[in-house]
Amino acid sequence: MVYCGKPSRGCQMCRTRRIKCDETKPTCNQCTKSRRQCPGYKDEFDLVFRNETKATERRAKKATKKAAAAAAATATTTTAQRVMGSAGQEPISPASSSVGGGDELSPTFKDMIKSPFELAVIPAIQIPPETRATCHFVSNFVLIPRQGGTRGFMDYLVPLMKSESANSHLQHAFNACALASLGNRTNAGGGGGSTIDFAAKAYNEYTKALSATNAALRDPEASRSDGLLAAVLLLGMFENITAKQMGDFAWGSHVEGAIQIVKARGRKQLRTKIGLMLFIAVRTQLIIHTLTSGKAPIMGVEWWMGDAVKDEMAASCQRLNLRTSELRAEVTRVMTTVARTPENVELMQCLMRRAQELDADSVEWMRRLPEHWQYKTLCWEDHVPNGDYSRAEVFPGRVDVYNDFWIASVWNMARTNRLILASITVRCAAWVCSPVDYRTTPEYATAARVCMDTITDILACVPYHLGWHVKRKHLFQNDELSGFACGDDSDTKGLAGYFLTWPLACVMGQDYATDAQRQWVQGRLKFIGDELGIKYAHILSQLQVRIPSMLIRRDGLMAQPYPMAHNFEKLLSARMAPPTAGYAMNPLQQREAMQKEDFEKRRSELLNKATGTATGSTGESVKLVAQKWLTV
Repeated sequence: MVYCGKPSRGCQMCRTRRIKCDETKPTCNQCTKSRRQCPGYKDEFDLVFRNETKATERRAKKATKKAAAAAAATATTTTAQRVMGSAGQEPISPASSSVGGGDELSPTFKDMIKSPFELAVIPAIQIPPETRATCHFVSNFVLIPRQGGTRGFMDYLVPLMKSESANSHLQHAFNACALASLGNRTNAGGGGGSTIDFAAKAYNEYTKALSATNAALRDPEASRSDGLLAAVLLLGMFENITAKQMGDFAWGSHVEGAIQIVKARGRKQLRTKIGLMLFIAVRTQLIIHTLTSGKAPIMGVEWWMGDAVKDEMAASCQRLNLRTSELRAEVTRVMTTVARTPENVELMQCLMRRAQELDADSVEWMRRLPEHWQYKTLCWEDHVPNGDYSRAEVFPGRVDVYNDFWIASVWNMARTNRLILASITVRCAAWVCSPVDYRTTPEYATAARVCMDTITDILACVPYHLGWHVKRKHLFQNDELSGFACGDDSDTKGLAGYFLTWPLACVMGQDYATDAQRQWVQGRLKFIGDELGIKYAHILSQLQVRIPSMLIRRDGLMAQPYPMAHNFEKLLSARMAPPTAGYAMNPLQQREAMQKEDFEKRRSELLNKATGTATGSTGESVKLVAQKWLTV
């Protein structure tokens, strides 16, 4: 305590506003005139003796920070390389040793890694591109969970990178992703004058990673290691970052490879912390792969969910996702293999009821979420600048914010799951009521209402992902938002775009989305591809898929053309009959050939409609993605 001279006796409000207070009690007239709540006056003792401890502490910290910055500036390159582990010789994080021991990530990890990175950016010309790329990737994609908080994203890389050599498959895969991501962001406007060919360096590292990964797969011991599985996941991510033509299928092949590795590793991989994190990461990729391809998950739901729960709420959502993928595959199989008989109509109605029950379970999951999982409405926006939806940051309506990106991504998985369940319900209703228009059924009316509400919820979360709220901190203050391994959390993150790409593509393909919503979503996907460097978003932004109407049309194309298909003996004897005189085929074979020709023609028309006006190599890529989504 020190004496600080004659203090002001005015109220705290007037002192803050730096105006003269008339010191009228109990409230001053200045506050009354300006309709402000007067906080009152300090005690006489507090006026004379003021606690300077906190102010002194702040000054000491400021002086220490300046001294540390001056000392670190003389050895910036060495410091950055040591902390970021650019060559694989040092750990990415000084706190990573605690992770390997099974403890939660230290809250000081981010603080220890952030300051040297900021120092390294200043004389960036002296920093090797690999080091800059490492800093960029970790600060954009490695999401660190808070103490006692939810899961992170790719946080398993922190301990794994510590134990890997400079020439390992994991190191090369990491370098490929980091260089590709930084190159995409640099070319987008963060440094267009750079003479470094990041793309060439990235593909060089990618080639080395593929070679090293293939060699490891031939080694019985290395093929089941944590490092190999993490490398395969990174290779899949590289395809999404760089995708221009075949990104979707290349990503799918890496996911299928990761699934086979997980299957070979067995249940014992769940005994370690890193093994459990990798298993859940593969399960997440499996869910997206099965929902987009219409395939059922191999080994079944229980194999993927049993004893592999890190966060109970997220695991419940993923269980619903896996059950939906199984149901969707079963519905498609039934529609393409059975005839329309009373027994099969009852079977289809049973499948439709299962879809409705799963949707009710999804609603119940949302209702049971704890408080820290809930989102908050930040504000409402009604204006679109110049009426151009493709460039607007916010679609008219709500703007919601979440506690972190990972929670928001789980919410969106649940929402897209509801969109898929609605399409299953309508497809079943269309099959049952055919040839009556399915849009007259009560199932269609319910699905339309659910989908329109779900689309609104997904659009409301996009500004949060893309950093709109950061520019308006006066509207919302929260110091516990998602924390990345290094860098400034206020920047727009590549991970946000990575999480958003698939939900936005699902929204754009819905029959229930309006033209304005599609235009806005298309603009956001273009922004993710151009500004955040997730190039796969460009391919998805050009899709003209409409669900469920195109799926219903496909169901009609793939349906069994023979009303007596269940009578296999009669069908077989007709097919094996000799050709009619003067013809090369019998009547049944002629009918099959004509139907096949008509099917191919209608199939081509459906795919051309789904790809829109896309041409060239991009058009071929869009066509391949559309073909996979529609499975025709």
